[in-house]
Amino acid sequence: MKKIVIAALAFLALLFIGRQMFVPKIAERGFERLISERLGVDPMADLQDGLHVYICGAGSPMTDPKRSGPCIAVLAGEQSFVFDAGTNGSKNLAPIGFPVDEIEGIFLTHLHSDHIDGLGQMLLGSWINSSRTEPTKVYGPTGTAQVVDGFNMAYQIDSTYRTAHHGVDVANPASFGATAQEIALSSGSKTVYKNGDVKITAYKVSHEPVSGAIGYRVDYKDRSISITGDTAFDPYIATASKDVDVLFHEALNMEMVQAMQAAAKANGAKGLEKIMLDIQDYHTSPVDAAKTAQMANAKALVLYHIIPMLPSDLLIPVYTKGMDAEFDGKITVSKDGTVVHLPAGENTIIYEEGGVGF
Repeated sequence: MKKIVIAALAFLALLFIGRQMFVPKIAERGFERLISERLGVDPMADLQDGLHVYICGAGSPMTDPKRSGPCIAVLAGEQSFVFDAGTNGSKNLAPIGFPVDEIEGIFLTHLHSDHIDGLGQMLLGSWINSSRTEPTKVYGPTGTAQVVDGFNMAYQIDSTYRTAHHGVDVANPASFGATAQEIALSSGSKTVYKNGDVKITAYKVSHEPVSGAIGYRVDYKDRSISITGDTAFDPYIATASKDVDVLFHEALNMEMVQAMQAAAKANGAKGLEKIMLDIQDYHTSPVDAAKTAQMANAKALVLYHIIPMLPSDLLIPVYTKGMDAEFDGKITVSKDGTVVHLPAGENTIIYEEGGVGF
């Protein structure tokens, strides 16, 4: 028996020593292979021509482990765009290789903090190692110039360090920061970007007391999407989004938020109770988002800016209750990394639920 015990202990010791010796080597080789295959390689190169939409932030100001601040990136042919720049948006785009350094424009739906607090990070990504010779264009409602000037000022000192360290070819002072392209839109819609087969139309949404909130429609060849930004239920969204392939609509489940409001009241959290009450009048319920998609004759609906947080997918049926009765197409509750591909010349809609590299 003693010999068996000694043999067993010796075997375990060998396993431990082997693990200490070989596992780091295996991990190191795996790391080297990973960076060799991905670093500096364009994963977008093999994409079929069309519209490709990446959810770089599906959440709201509420903490959600699966959803960062609102951010949607769009690749239209060879042109790239970002709509809103919430927390961690650019970080979430990095693993999939989205060409942040080639962004044609960043489009803000409105100037709430959760839609702009990642703008500095996004602008840094669009500047460093890019081939541009002028600042990134940031489109948005009246007030965007003030926001852009603030970020330019905040990052200006940092930019001098990076130019001194990396040189002008990598950190060109001429292309640092951003310039604002303000969109004055009191009602209706208007084209705000047109280049080749890409057209971007801004349209008015209802997010009072926020002034000038807008949504965007993107058309590329025969494919199209619409991104609402934050809004109360508004039939005009259906008009502006008529016949799109996919409607990306924000959503707040009223019943779930009302339950949170009641809990805050019961616990004496008066400030939180007031916030839970107030946010209900300038967001859209999932059911009303489904109604809008049906009115627009959209082929599919993707919910983002998810309120409240959904830490478990078991809550999704609660969140979407009643939507199927209002909309005939596919409904997706997005999370960071959700990707939607719309190949040009086809009617197909291809989903990647978790995205590449997430």
